Amino acid sequence: MNFVAMDFETASPKRYSACSLALTIVRDNQVADEFYSLIKPDTEFSWRNVQIHGIHEDDVADAPTFPEIWPVINPLFQSNQLVVAHNAPFDNGVLKSCLEHYSLQRTHYLTLDTVRTSRKLFPDFENHKLDTVCQHLGIELDHHHNALDDSLACANILLYEANNFGTEQLKPMIRMAN
Repeated sequence: MNFVAMDFETASPKRYSACSLALTIVRDNQVADEFYSLIKPDTEFSWRNVQIHGIHEDDVADAPTFPEIWPVINPLFQSNQLVVAHNAPFDNGVLKSCLEHYSLQRTHYLTLDTVRTSRKLFPDFENHKLDTVCQHLGIELDHHHNALDDSLACANILLYEANNFGTEQLKPMIRMAN
């Protein structure tokens, strides 16, 4: 399998408030590369979001803005590229909102939600949160809500599912993100 696992953390409930982004690139069923960056958002930080991920305004004071990061990562978001996330509607929504907020050209790519795949393939789990799925599958997740750890865990969930159930089970759940 070839895909990119994506995870955003946000500074506030505003979807365009990305304050960190991680991408785990998988080629031929192996983690081939990783990208991680803090992001200086165009919004205030909410105490509730900080409580979840531990990223403060001071941490991103010298970080690049989303428009500065986009040219670097944009090539990974093409119409033939599969981008996965655990709770993909959230992460795809953050990306879409950031592009709209900064008046950057929208992109179209294939997407797959590992919450959805996990619900289908592991219906007996008590819930399908990232940490729960990882625990059941024996996938390491040391720092939940660290974008890099979360994107790597998401990649490993999809690899586990593909290896144990085959890609044909997953293909019907792939959608076009727009």
